[in-house]
Amino acid sequence: MHIVYGRDGSSQTRTLSFVTVASTLGSVIEWYDLFVYGALVVVLSQVFFPSPTPALSLLAALAAFVAGAAVRPFGGAVFGRLGDLVGRKFAFLLSIIVMGVGATFTGLLPTYASVGLVAPALLLIVRVLQGLALGGEYGGAAIYIAEHAPDRSRGYWTGYVQATATCGLILSLAVVLATRVSLGQDDFLLWGWRVPFLVSSVLVVMAILLRWRLKETPIFTKLKGAKKTSDAPLRESMTDKTNLRRVLLALVLVSGSSVIWHTAQFYSMIFMQTVLELDFLASGLIMLPALLLGAPFFVLFGWLSDKVGRKKVLLLANLAGAIALIPLYVGMKTFSSPPNIPLLVALVFLQVLLSAMAYGPLAAFLVELFPARIRYTSLSVAHGVGTGDIGDGTVLIAPALVLATGNIYAGLIWSVAVPLITLSVGLRYMRETREIKIWEEPGK
Repeated sequence: MHIVYGRDGSSQTRTLSFVTVASTLGSVIEWYDLFVYGALVVVLSQVFFPSPTPALSLLAALAAFVAGAAVRPFGGAVFGRLGDLVGRKFAFLLSIIVMGVGATFTGLLPTYASVGLVAPALLLIVRVLQGLALGGEYGGAAIYIAEHAPDRSRGYWTGYVQATATCGLILSLAVVLATRVSLGQDDFLLWGWRVPFLVSSVLVVMAILLRWRLKETPIFTKLKGAKKTSDAPLRESMTDKTNLRRVLLALVLVSGSSVIWHTAQFYSMIFMQTVLELDFLASGLIMLPALLLGAPFFVLFGWLSDKVGRKKVLLLANLAGAIALIPLYVGMKTFSSPPNIPLLVALVFLQVLLSAMAYGPLAAFLVELFPARIRYTSLSVAHGVGTGDIGDGTVLIAPALVLATGNIYAGLIWSVAVPLITLSVGLRYMRETREIKIWEEPGK
């Protein structure tokens, strides 16, 4: 599918399909690396954080996950600055290399049983490195596709980027489940948990080869040719009052969407394994079909935002999430004893559908919100905080609230409160961005 880029239709021609595949495949692999840890968090809590209290071990393993997520804004600042200074491709390529090295090392780490406290310390270091890399990955993928796509269909094309996190989770669950079934419980706990991490080293090589073939985005090339790139994108992003307001607005919008996403696709599995006491295999077999059914809706809601606007879809999703999440989890509890697998799949699918609605249009909105000269930096910092600190915080905060209160639904207080804050802020300050023509900006 060849598309002519530029408003006048006479500039360079790209194959948008290849750009989308190369960008999203790399992102899927990066999310896969991240979510293998999430899928194995209960197992890793025993391997790296053993204690007489399983709940405390789980919280320690989740804390290591969140620590990696917490540095994502710093990664966004580092890689975003490189993307605005040097170019989108350089930052985009570097992020996946760092992420791949981290995943490979995770599969080679010694366990607590063999080296004691050194093992969790090394795991924490690797998680932090991966968090830094992922901080630059999302912005790179979203911007790369958006700065190739036509203005009229930006939501549709960037919807593929929004689906990559869910696809990465699907891939991680599939590999983890296949390894668990083929090796059996004992060997899986002993050494089989390493296999999914090591698989990523092969996938990363494929992604690097694809990204190497990409050229710089047409908009950044035009921006550089017009000598309109920023000399200090981080300072400009954070000190310009108008842009700082954009960053804060983006942070709030990302936070609501990310909390809904993490509740649907991460906390639901933790809830099934800890509260409902389903084993890893059963909960994984519930998650997989729900995720597979839900993944295409990220693109659908991105497309819908091209037709009706980003604001309507995003804010309606936050409202729906705040209303529906608690009833959906009450339903999961109701149909868990004995487990009614089809109904549990349906209830998780409805959560994934909400996350697709909240996340599908988000990349297009973020790209349109920021000027091209500081787009990579501003977008990555806002997304890093909203997802890495607030969204990923769901997987630690929600179980901690349950543990502290003894109420199995207490964790959902967080999952409802953040989307409500997003809704109220969005209604007051969010402006529709669908009509913004990012192709016109560099030439001004």
